Amino acid sequence: MKTVPPSRAAAEPLARVLRCTALALSLAAFAACGSDGAGSESAGVDASDDSLGAVSVAEGRAIQIRSLNSITGDAAHLGIPNQRIVELAIADFGPIHGFDVELGAGLDELCSADGGQSAAQTIVADQSVVGVIGTTCSVAATAAAPLITSAGITMISPSNTSPLLTSDLAGNPGQNHSPGYYRTSNNGLHVGEAVATMAFEHLGLTAAGVIHDGDPYSRSIAQAFADVFTSLGGSVTAFSAINKEDTDMVPILTEVASGNPQALFFPIFQPAGDFIADQAPNVSGLEDVTLLTDSALLIDGFMSLPQSEGVYISGPDTRFGSTPNQSTAKTAADVLAAYQHEYGEPPSSAFWGQAYDAATLLLEAVKAASEVSDGELLVDRARIREHLNSVRGYQGLIGTLDCDMFGDCGSQKVTVIHHLDHQDVEAGKANIVFEFAAER
Repeated sequence: MKTVPPSRAAAEPLARVLRCTALALSLAAFAACGSDGAGSESAGVDASDDSLGAVSVAEGRAIQIRSLNSITGDAAHLGIPNQRIVELAIADFGPIHGFDVELGAGLDELCSADGGQSAAQTIVADQSVVGVIGTTCSVAATAAAPLITSAGITMISPSNTSPLLTSDLAGNPGQNHSPGYYRTSNNGLHVGEAVATMAFEHLGLTAAGVIHDGDPYSRSIAQAFADVFTSLGGSVTAFSAINKEDTDMVPILTEVASGNPQALFFPIFQPAGDFIADQAPNVSGLEDVTLLTDSALLIDGFMSLPQSEGVYISGPDTRFGSTPNQSTAKTAADVLAAYQHEYGEPPSSAFWGQAYDAATLLLEAVKAASEVSDGELLVDRARIREHLNSVRGYQGLIGTLDCDMFGDCGSQKVTVIHHLDHQDVEAGKANIVFEFAAER
C-alpha cells in the first residue's frame, strides 16, 4: 500500500471550496442559538484539495482506518464502547469494492491533549491510513485533529461536543476547527441550551452556579449553559474553575454557595465530577441544590455511585427507534444485541449510536472516493471529504444526518435524565424528563 502523488489522485475533477479563516472566538461570545451557516461556501476541503493525494491498496491488502479513543483511565467508559461499536460497524458494512477494511489496534488518546497529539503522530506516520474514527474527548481532538487533517486524513468523532471544534452556529468556525474534521455528536451549544432551558423552564430554577475544569469541552459547555440561562432571565451566581486533579472540592463549593444558587451545573469528567457530586450536599448553602451535569458523567462508572442519585444528566437522545442505518440495514436493537453477544454487557456510554453512524459515514465516503484500477484500489483523500460535505438526509441509527460546512453532522437531539437509583443504572438512563431538538 502506498500514497499516490496528486497527479494520480484526481480520478475526476473535484469541487473547489474555500477554506474559512480561523477566528479566535472568545468563549463568552458563543451564541446559544443561530443559523447553521446555510448558504455559505463549504470549509470542509482545503482549497488546494488535489494536494491531498491518494492511497493505493494493492490486491489482497486491506483499506486502513484507525480508531482513536480514550480506552484507558477515567474516560475509558466513554471510549471503549466507541471502539467496540466501530468494530461491529466495519463488520456489518463489509468490503469496499472487494477490499476488506482493517481497523488495526485501537489507539489511546488518554482524554488529554498530550495523548491526542502522541496518537495522532503515530497515525500520520502510516501513509496507508485514509480515515480516523475519534476522538472520544474534545481536549484530545484539539491536539490530534490539526495533525491528522493536515496530513490529508479525514477524521470523524462520535463524542466530541466542544463548539471550538466546529462552529459557533452563527457561520463562524471555532477556534480549533480543522478542515477534514467531522462529528456525529451534538454541538455543545445545543447541549448548553437544552440544560439551561430545562433548568429554567421545566424545573423553575432561577439562580445557578457553574463549575468547569478549563478544558475545551467543559468550559465551552459551561459557557453555553450560562449564556442561555442568563438570556432566559436566570442569574448565574458563580462561574468557577477547578483543576482536573482536585479531590477536595469544598473550597470551590463554598465559594459557589456564597451566591445562594438553586442549581449547580458541572460538566466535568470523572473522578472530579464524582467528588463534586459527593461533597456538594455537605457544604452549607448547597444542602438542597439541584445538581446538573452532562454526558461526561452519563456513564455506568458514575451512575453506579451513590452520590449520583438525584443528579440530572444531559446527553444524546438514545431513543433511536426501529429505522435502520441505511448502509448496513441494521437497527439499533440489532446493534445492541450484537454488542451484548460479543462483549457480554451493554455499552457503558450513550454515544454508541453516534459511533456506529460515524463509522458507516466514513466507510460510505471511502467507497465513493475510490475505484479499482489494474487490480488495485485507488482512494482519493480529497473526495472522501467532498462526499462528507455533501451528506444530506443520511439515515443513521441516531436519525437523519446532514453535515454542515464545519463538520457538524449530528442529529442535534438532546435529552436530560433524572437518575434516581445508583443500583439500577439502566432505569436511570431511561428516565427522561426533558427533550430538546435543535432547528437545523
